[in-house]
Amino acid sequence: MDTSTTHTMSSLFIQLGLPNSPEAIESFVREHQGLPPDMPLAQADFWSPSQSAFLQEAIESDSDWCEVVDELNSLLRG
Repeated sequence: MDTSTTHTMSSLFIQLGLPNSPEAIESFVREHQGLPPDMPLAQADFWSPSQSAFLQEAIESDSDWCEVVDELNSLLRG
């Protein structure tokens, strides 16, 4: 039985302590879009230390958050 949880962009923003309405997420992406291709997402200067640590851990441990974190990464590179 698969007990993994599928997280949404909204739930990721809640986890990061950020406003999670569709408008707030869209605004965040617009404001922070254009990350350099060689910069890891967790090292972007707009994250707090705890946000950065969460993102890094999600990616490194291939947690159930990694799919939506990858999605956010793609959005911020666009």
